[in-house]
Amino acid sequence: MDRITSLAMQVLERHKEKFTADFVQNKKLLDQIAIVRSKGLKNEIAGYITKFIKRENASKALKEEELVEEVTAKVDEVKVEAQEEIAKESIPQEIIVESASEESS
Repeated sequence: MDRITSLAMQVLERHKEKFTADFVQNKKLLDQIAIVRSKGLKNEIAGYITKFIKRENASKALKEEELVEEVTAKVDEVKVEAQEEIAKESIPQEIIVESASEESS
């Protein structure tokens, strides 16, 4: 791991819940929780943290989307099975007509 990654991961281990996908906010937060004397180093660490959080959020969104698609597919499958069951259980029209004619005799 390079220096930026390892420093960013150390900060994230302790304060991950405080960081967001906003670079400027992350830079200000980094000022509050760590002493980084170099402006360039601070910007690189804040940038890495921002990129990391964005990737993590995108990954969560993708997993949620896949879960929704999976649930939707299962619901559709259950609907089709239910419709097939209803079709099997329904009385054919021919039988209804025959039973009506038998009653009138």
